[in-house]
Amino acid sequence: MSTTLTTAFRMDIDKKATTSMTDHDRFQVSLEPSEHPQNLSVITKWTSVIVISCASLCVTCASSVATFTEEGVANEFHISQLVTVLSLSLFVEGLGLGPLLVGPLSEVYGRNVIYRVSYGLFFVFAWPVAFAPNAYIYLMFRFITGFCGSAFLSVAGGSVSDLFSDATVANPMAVYTISPFIGPVLGPLLSGFINQNLYWRWTYRIQAIWIFVQLIALYVLVPETYEPVLLKQKAHRLRQSTGNTDYWAPLDIKEQTLLTAIAVSCYKPLQLMIFDRMALLLNLWNSLVLGILYLAFQAFPIIFRDGHGFNIQSTGMTFLGIGLGMVLAISSQPVWNRIFEHEASKHGGEAPPETRLIMGQLGGILVPFGLFWLAFTTFPGIHWIVPIIASVPFGAGIYFVFTSTFTYLVTAYRPIAASAMAANTALRCSSAAVFPLFAGAMYAKLGTVGATALLASLTLLMAPLPFVFYRIGPRLRTASRFTGS
Repeated sequence: MSTTLTTAFRMDIDKKATTSMTDHDRFQVSLEPSEHPQNLSVITKWTSVIVISCASLCVTCASSVATFTEEGVANEFHISQLVTVLSLSLFVEGLGLGPLLVGPLSEVYGRNVIYRVSYGLFFVFAWPVAFAPNAYIYLMFRFITGFCGSAFLSVAGGSVSDLFSDATVANPMAVYTISPFIGPVLGPLLSGFINQNLYWRWTYRIQAIWIFVQLIALYVLVPETYEPVLLKQKAHRLRQSTGNTDYWAPLDIKEQTLLTAIAVSCYKPLQLMIFDRMALLLNLWNSLVLGILYLAFQAFPIIFRDGHGFNIQSTGMTFLGIGLGMVLAISSQPVWNRIFEHEASKHGGEAPPETRLIMGQLGGILVPFGLFWLAFTTFPGIHWIVPIIASVPFGAGIYFVFTSTFTYLVTAYRPIAASAMAANTALRCSSAAVFPLFAGAMYAKLGTVGATALLASLTLLMAPLPFVFYRIGPRLRTASRFTGS
């Protein structure tokens, strides 16, 4: 009798628990097909991508506009030109450190709040740079503005992933990817024209006006795209409209304090790089390539101003070769789309992430090829157009390397896409911050041929990575704790 009562009592508890759980699950909100960000209109999605890409372009352009302000800053603040190089390095270091905070925070609080807050602060702190009374304020706020603008080097990749499926993400990711690399090329071009004809402070005043226009566009044209945050917002609306407090979303029961979120946001990208060797090596490859690009902002004046007698404005225009290479590379995107579609047809309609590394294979060849060509044509006796033409395949290779890597990280590490991009950004921007500091000494010691050839050799050593990971990537993803495979 006692056993029968005990059994009945347990069955009653289990029944109540099951009923309670069913009721709880019944009030979990989900997005209707029309509410999903991937089902927004094509115009809305592409407008968002273009606005976000232009914001990224503005941020990275702000990094390299300092290239031709160095002489004016050194004269006004009575500091050496080596110290003025810190204005470039500190900004880029801010770009590298910021994603460790803002990238994963976007996975807790959403993309839009990160965009608006970070870009608003980017605009506010741009003015102390333009009106800095001394070198300390100038350098400090260069770092702060870089930190504030960094969201668009990590979070933006997550937004593109939110808006487009794996099958359609290639074109928008290509547009986004080229923006942070056209930006540094555009910076010296604009800075050269401004500093040739105006006072150096106008470089940053004009930049602040551009930032303001971008801030308005972000508020008006870019919707929230992160699905967990959209679910949380919908649950809140339902609780408000129905008066029923049972409606909930996953983020409601995973609420974190700001301190916890910051700790996790710094920990997750570092954890990825420590425990996932594939992500680490791809990030190191990207770091080397971006470091060389930023080193060029010190190397090209040595090659063209000192070697060929160019003025500031003309030296800024020498970066057009790299920019042309990037534009030619992005115009090849339809060819890559057909390659990806062919690969998808061989895998049941969905191509594996490693397909994206095919583009990286070409980039891995073009980068050292362009650099070796550039190295052996930097003599003053060789016409100046030859090294500029050599920079075209280098620019194209940069585009292929980064488009391939970014798209691969977003698709292979989709559960933590923003964190994967944050890890990539932190490492490559830290590298880009260091390279300009030793450019002058390296070129003085090794000469333009030896220094550029050394850089080309380093990129040649890294070139096999996309070929290797194309073959063994599926096996590594299966064993990874971060890919969700």
